[in-house]
Amino acid sequence: MILPLLATGAMGGVLAGMFGVGGGIIMVPLLMLWARMDQRQAAATSLVAIVPTAVAGATTYGIAGEIDLVAAALVGAGAFAGAPLGAYLLRALPLAWLRWAFIVGMLIAAARLILVEPERGSDIDLSVLISLGLLLLGIVMGVAAGMFGIGGGVIAVPVLIALFGMGDLAAKGTSLAAMIPAAISGTIPNLRAGLVDVRQGLIVGIAAVLASQGGVALAFLVPPALSGILFGSLLVLVAGQLAIRAVRAGRRERRERDGDDRPTP
Repeated sequence: MILPLLATGAMGGVLAGMFGVGGGIIMVPLLMLWARMDQRQAAATSLVAIVPTAVAGATTYGIAGEIDLVAAALVGAGAFAGAPLGAYLLRALPLAWLRWAFIVGMLIAAARLILVEPERGSDIDLSVLISLGLLLLGIVMGVAAGMFGIGGGVIAVPVLIALFGMGDLAAKGTSLAAMIPAAISGTIPNLRAGLVDVRQGLIVGIAAVLASQGGVALAFLVPPALSGILFGSLLVLVAGQLAIRAVRAGRRERRERDGDDRPTP
């Protein structure tokens, strides 16, 4: 069981460092595929692993001067508030809804990354309206973190680039810093609900931390347009695999339900 967890963490860590995400966008489906977890268990375990991963990645980006601390604080405050709502929805919504909402979200993020080329080196000019927008982004990011076990970077990075005009490296570093409170806030109710095995989450997290440093190095080497295309293409492939699994799971659940409805002899 340890090898699938380590492999999942390593892949998630590379993506976290390279693209400014928590790594959950790949760790959740891999935990479902390799560790045989259901959507809820995978999301809760991924969220635990994201805490150390985001800390490590944000530290490296910060040393390079690629974090907007004020923007990160505003987004992080919103994320801290939104994550418990996402964690509640994770427990309350049917698994089928969670599966398809996650897949649709991945495809939307993939389209944005592939079609729009980010700039490098742009800063945000803060105003009252911009500050409120960053808080709202954080709330959405937090709900996604708690609900899907992702850091929310697949939402935050494209939005910081497209709507707020932030450079791609600064957006990645700022996203990682902002997702730390979201991951902590979302993990607490999951722990109380008994959804997560902390040991498994830490195994994934340790592997992700070690791999994230290589991902950050790649982020500075790969041109922003190519980085977006690579990440978007990966999301499409993962979403396709998850869609196939969701259809099969739906058929299996219908067969089981129909079987339960048949009168006993």
